[in-house]
Amino acid sequence: MTRLIDTTEGAARPRHPEKVGRPDNPIQRKPAWIRVKAPGSRVFGETMALVRAHKLTTVCEEAGCPNIGECWDKRHATFMIMGETCTRACAFCNVATGLPNPLDGGEPSRVADAVARLGLAHVVVTSVDRDDLADGGAGHFARTIRAIRAAAPETTIEVLTPDFLRKEGALETVVEARPDVFNHNLETVPSKYLTVRPGARYFHSLRLLQRAKELDRTLFTKSGVMVGLGEERNEVLQMMDDMRSAEIDFLTIGQYLQPTAKHHPVARFVPPEEFADFAAIGAAKGFLLVSASPLTRSSHHAGDDFARLRAARTAALARG
Repeated sequence: MTRLIDTTEGAARPRHPEKVGRPDNPIQRKPAWIRVKAPGSRVFGETMALVRAHKLTTVCEEAGCPNIGECWDKRHATFMIMGETCTRACAFCNVATGLPNPLDGGEPSRVADAVARLGLAHVVVTSVDRDDLADGGAGHFARTIRAIRAAAPETTIEVLTPDFLRKEGALETVVEARPDVFNHNLETVPSKYLTVRPGARYFHSLRLLQRAKELDRTLFTKSGVMVGLGEERNEVLQMMDDMRSAEIDFLTIGQYLQPTAKHHPVARFVPPEEFADFAAIGAAKGFLLVSASPLTRSSHHAGDDFARLRAARTAALARG
């Protein structure tokens, strides 16, 4: 079973103390197209045991991802480095907020060993925001990338980074370590930033992705967004145009799911046909790949998607 944390106001150690004083937003019943099977297979247990033995944190657990059963059953885990406490307090996120612990210097090698033991063809490494660090944790990302290259040289590496807001030189540090995919999620449309992602800046995040491509033209760039937060359809389409102007290669779109009553409410559950429509429009706008479905998440099927991404680039180059 995945770890369960009491998020009620009466808990001795609430997961989200910064949200305790917020009014409750009732959690809506999920429609049939979003429900998933509870995890519990033998391979799921083996993956969990390996994560625990290496004293690692996964975003699969910390963010309450609905796909954890499917992914861990395939020995796919998304590693979350630099601790399990974030310096931001986004209204949608289930990761705990507070003052993080110092960096663990042994973590990069433990992540690399876990990747090798799991036999991953493709790995996704993400992190909490570390506004408390001078480089935002960029150096730790770079050390983790290099450790994986040494332990599992055939594994392709995708990083899902924070925005490195006001961290001069941080992006360059990560790109110089040569990940295969640089991912940073815009999360939502600009009009929702003040309520959904107040610590971030939409155009800074967009520029971060554009700058990553400028630093390394061979790098695949990727970004993800949630729908169901009250955005308008035309805002999503405009965001796609903004992304293409920044030369983002790969777009993921998934349904926002409310973690607790203290988080941002779900404005609506977007039906599967609307996701299919977004995917078709994104392809027409020039993305190499668009993954859009209610259960799509940034690292869901990331390995298969990376293979499709490379094939799409090869086909585009062949067309001239």
